[in-house]
Amino acid sequence: MNKPEISVRNLWKVFGPGGEKIPNDPELSGLNSAELLERTGCVAAVRNMNFDVAKGEVFVVMGLSGSGKSTLVRCLTRLIEPTSGQVLVDGKDVLQAGTAELRELRRRKMSMVFQHFGLLPHRTVLDNVSYGLQIRGAAKNERYARSREIIDLVGLTGYERHFPDQLSGGMQQRVGLGRALAGDPDTILFDEPFSALDPLIRRDMQAEVIRLHKEMGKTMIFVTHDLSEALKLGDRILIMRNGETVQCGTGDDLVGSPADDYIADFVSEVPRADVLTLKWITGPVAPAAPADAPVLSSTMIIRDAIPTVMHSSCAVMVADDSGRILGQIDRDSILSVLRSREVAA
Repeated sequence: MNKPEISVRNLWKVFGPGGEKIPNDPELSGLNSAELLERTGCVAAVRNMNFDVAKGEVFVVMGLSGSGKSTLVRCLTRLIEPTSGQVLVDGKDVLQAGTAELRELRRRKMSMVFQHFGLLPHRTVLDNVSYGLQIRGAAKNERYARSREIIDLVGLTGYERHFPDQLSGGMQQRVGLGRALAGDPDTILFDEPFSALDPLIRRDMQAEVIRLHKEMGKTMIFVTHDLSEALKLGDRILIMRNGETVQCGTGDDLVGSPADDYIADFVSEVPRADVLTLKWITGPVAPAAPADAPVLSSTMIIRDAIPTVMHSSCAVMVADDSGRILGQIDRDSILSVLRSREVAA
């Protein structure tokens, strides 16, 4: 992984009286949620979280309602004040930042896009997008020029003078996204931004995030409760339960090697051929394998390999990034994955 843009170490958020004592008390910190609530009246929404987010990565945090994912992402900029731990942004601990440093972090380093758009109803699209630049003190010509560039980027050209109540939900979310992008932050935090949108609009907005990430290369932390959304957007996915990490890895890792029954149940409905890579079905090379056999990358999605395998008269070789042959696959390898989906259904 590239050098971390964000490192989270031993992060806790405990709600309730005396909550600051719990992270450093081995007995109390070892209690489950129900036991902790009964004994102390406290709720540990985030428990001893540790992870890194690389520069330019799309890092997804997901879990069911109440798992702590939204609390976690708000702790990263201290919109919710963590109880203990570290949030290192470019090596500097956000929890040690003073008021002025924290203000600069939120204005310049990290922007947030919320589920509820939080647009200013009396301001036009142009003024909403430029609001953060105005707060920074940017001159009117400068902030409007930048905002028009961003409005074009998020597909709202022609709507600059419209007010939020004149826009659809999807268009309002584009304004929120534009506002987050206008200040050119290093990292954008998304807290279930599309969960209130209709399915078709949601799909369009997911595609928009993917496009913008390819064009701008921003680091993104994306909170969702939707596994299909997580698999579509995330380079890596962290799954939470009761404030804790259950598993963190690529979608390929989660589906191919779930850490426990909870994760296995979570991913049970996923079409495996659409997520797993060839490394999961690669077997030993047969002694009589022809020298001119087709070669595919071990990182190729199984679904993408089907045409080559089905049209090949021999087994297909699988190689790593350096070109070293790892093994082979054939039609039976592919069919075993497709059948596993049918059995699960």
